[in-house]
Amino acid sequence: MTSPLRKPPARASIAEYLAEAIFAGRYQPGDFVPRELDLCERFAINRSAVRSDLRQLVDAGIIERISGHGSKVREYAEWHILDPQVTEWMSRYAAPNPEIQREILAFRLDVEPYVAMTAARRATARDLVAIEEAFEGLGQNLRNASCAEERRLHSECDVAFHVAIFKATHNIVWAQLSHILRPSIHLLVTMSNEHASDPEESLERHRQVMESIRMRRPKEAFLAAQAVLAGTADALGLEPGASSLGRGFELP
Repeated sequence: MTSPLRKPPARASIAEYLAEAIFAGRYQPGDFVPRELDLCERFAINRSAVRSDLRQLVDAGIIERISGHGSKVREYAEWHILDPQVTEWMSRYAAPNPEIQREILAFRLDVEPYVAMTAARRATARDLVAIEEAFEGLGQNLRNASCAEERRLHSECDVAFHVAIFKATHNIVWAQLSHILRPSIHLLVTMSNEHASDPEESLERHRQVMESIRMRRPKEAFLAAQAVLAGTADALGLEPGASSLGRGFELP
């Protein structure tokens, strides 16, 4: 059986290469990663260095060490998904893994409609400018998205739009969480923008969120944010039942 790992260049991190294989889904929860001695031989580094790299994955909640057996990938629920190192790995390597996409989308479906609703109540003029500037960039790069660079800028404006809404809540926890969530939001945004069947319709859904916040209509902002994420689910080919979208929401 061919190993899912490739040989890295000199002094490469074993943690990085294992993270890539795990986040891409080549090692699933319950699978054992290669043993320490096998990693030492494969990558020509000493056992102390291998243990140090494995410790990074243990500390991140991604693998667990089982005495006499080796290291096993833990269930997704055990991963420290908001750890900066984990979110970085996720943004770089998780695109091929639909299970992680579902988990991120489920979280956003549970959270972002309430964030938009709160922003509609608390946003200042400065917040509205930030949201509107991100939206304008989103539209401009959508219409000019004829090359990879413009598509990248489009995704960055999309992320900035969502982050600006988090900040408009004027809650320090939500504001800080927007920075932590940025890589995971970027992952879904990039994937959904690439597969969106009607980009103009997606842009209109974003506009409705912006207008609801600007007009201080919390309920409409809540529902508009739901619609944006429903579009994301559709673009990613995720069934509503695979996330909290299928449960629905009740406004307070």
